[in-house]
Amino acid sequence: MPVPAPPFAAHYVPPPTTKENLPWVEFPIVDLSKASTPEGRAELMPIVRDAMHTYGFMYVINHGLTQAQNERMCDVADVPLSNVAEEEKKKYVVKGREIGIFRGYKPRQYFHIDNGVHDQIENYSTHIEPEMQQHPEILRPFLPEMTAFNKHNHYNVLHPILRLLAQGLELPEDTFVKIHSFDGAINKTFLRFQKYFPYSKEDGNKANNVWLKGHLGNQPVSALQVKNPEDRKHRRRNGDVLGRVLQARHPPRRPAAPDQRGHARLGLIYFTFADDDVKLVPFTESPVVQRLGVVRDEEKERDAPTMLQWIQARTKAYGVAPLEKRPDGTERDEVMKGIFTTHYN
Repeated sequence: MPVPAPPFAAHYVPPPTTKENLPWVEFPIVDLSKASTPEGRAELMPIVRDAMHTYGFMYVINHGLTQAQNERMCDVADVPLSNVAEEEKKKYVVKGREIGIFRGYKPRQYFHIDNGVHDQIENYSTHIEPEMQQHPEILRPFLPEMTAFNKHNHYNVLHPILRLLAQGLELPEDTFVKIHSFDGAINKTFLRFQKYFPYSKEDGNKANNVWLKGHLGNQPVSALQVKNPEDRKHRRRNGDVLGRVLQARHPPRRPAAPDQRGHARLGLIYFTFADDDVKLVPFTESPVVQRLGVVRDEEKERDAPTMLQWIQARTKAYGVAPLEKRPDGTERDEVMKGIFTTHYN
């Protein structure tokens, strides 16, 4: 039986790669083709462990998706951003500040960045299981591809990395896998299509050329700055939850390299979270955590937020008001219950 042709999506052409001589950061490379055997995981574990400790970043290769498949998903990502009328988009605008969950369109100028300047980023966020959400008509034929992409990322990229992280903490390999389900009813993981538009020169200067604080998209535009503990250069966090354990920090999204400025940037991002009911407390059963002197505090654990509570509070708080500027040059905002997020800008 012939396989039906996939629905048509115009090919997205990214900006050309920069030719500028920039101070590149050499991220640790994780070859996931080695993660299928105990010997391969033993080789990868210190790479992943040290990457999280030093950068909060890693570069994954041999993840099972071809270049053509990646390009196709970028084509799909551009569909709801470039091919839906503004009036139709309004029917699917997010209610992030009301319910604390991003589903649908986030319009430009939604987040406050600095000095009265708001972001120039539009995104469209979809459920981990896209069929559980209403979508613009033009996007509906692509839902099976989006679901397959999510499942591949979850089972073939995320789960191997979670096993390596658990191994690095000297925990059973399935410790983190067990609390990262592919189930839209208990997990707020989502797929996001995102497009960054350039600031005006005036707004760029007022915002210190920070486009967004703490996020990354897969794009050939050279703009992300990364901070590491030794030289204080900019780096990016790996995630809110793992970042709390491993001291990852929030960096800014900066303007592109000079020969790439003026281009919009397309991002394709798989955001993953633990299951909704997971308490955000240290894994004190980890010998590594114990050697760091962390001990279980039952009173604090009772008051600790769950994953769902953290997501909702973070979503409601982010980009709403100016951040508290601190003497060391950082900024912070309180998310909930005296828990702050620090931005290294």
